[in-house]
Amino acid sequence: MTLQQLRYADAVATFGSISEAARRVFVTQPTLTESIRALEEELRVAIFTRSAKGVSVTREGEEFLASARQILDDASRITEKYTGKAVRRPQFAVSCQHYAFAVEAFMEVVKANGADSYDFTLRETVTSEIIEDVARHRSEIGILYLSDRNEKPIRKILAKEELAFEELFYAKPHVFLGKKHPLAKKKAIALDELDAYPYISYEQGVENALYFSEEVMDAIDRKKNIRVRDRATMTNLILGLDGFTVASGVYAKAYNPAIVSVPLRLDDTIRVGIVRREGVTLSGAAASFVAAMHKIIDKT
Repeated sequence: MTLQQLRYADAVATFGSISEAARRVFVTQPTLTESIRALEEELRVAIFTRSAKGVSVTREGEEFLASARQILDDASRITEKYTGKAVRRPQFAVSCQHYAFAVEAFMEVVKANGADSYDFTLRETVTSEIIEDVARHRSEIGILYLSDRNEKPIRKILAKEELAFEELFYAKPHVFLGKKHPLAKKKAIALDELDAYPYISYEQGVENALYFSEEVMDAIDRKKNIRVRDRATMTNLILGLDGFTVASGVYAKAYNPAIVSVPLRLDDTIRVGIVRREGVTLSGAAASFVAAMHKIIDKT
């Protein structure tokens, strides 16, 4: 196994095509195909499946590529340290629930990155996909929350996938609503005071189980419900319909200044943290991202 073979496998996985990968790494298609075949034969693992539609990464291949990319990153850092020349674009992917502080932390990492090129991904997605992304090596880390309601089933799923949960912070539930909302100036809000207003929550797709809900207060407890998939739509509905949602209360510059948070009188605790693969060292970008989140959280 050589670094060149690892670079070829990484290129095929990135571009999803033997021909496009060969073009990008400046080798002939037969050369790249033979190199991948020899690598799979040596390791006795099928990294890719081939079909008329192209190539796709197998589950074993995803695990292999996660390790291969760490090796390539380390090799690139060594080369850059001693020659001053970077040979690999920094890569980092995170999957998270809809947290403004995570968006701001991601922006800080991008701004601080000194490479001439990079390949970063931020996925705001549903809870089940966050876990799946990290387990299948599509994202290096995930961000989600645990509460009294969901902790037992979520931890069971994480253990099955050999994933660890590391707490970033804990908080009491807060109501997010517009500054002009009739309840916006209250010091705390009781549940029955919210009955007249629409509850905006994130729809969880086919995995719409109670413990996958992104909000500590589930929609089944409310009279008026609207489910959305993205943060911009949620913000517009909160402002346009005097709606509300329930979150941790942690703010960030990336969130809409027209939104305020008010403590909710609910006996529960939100524990937001990162999900990562057990025993795997975070990349430099991932470690910087976690550090940036801590700085943002400490300021709030």
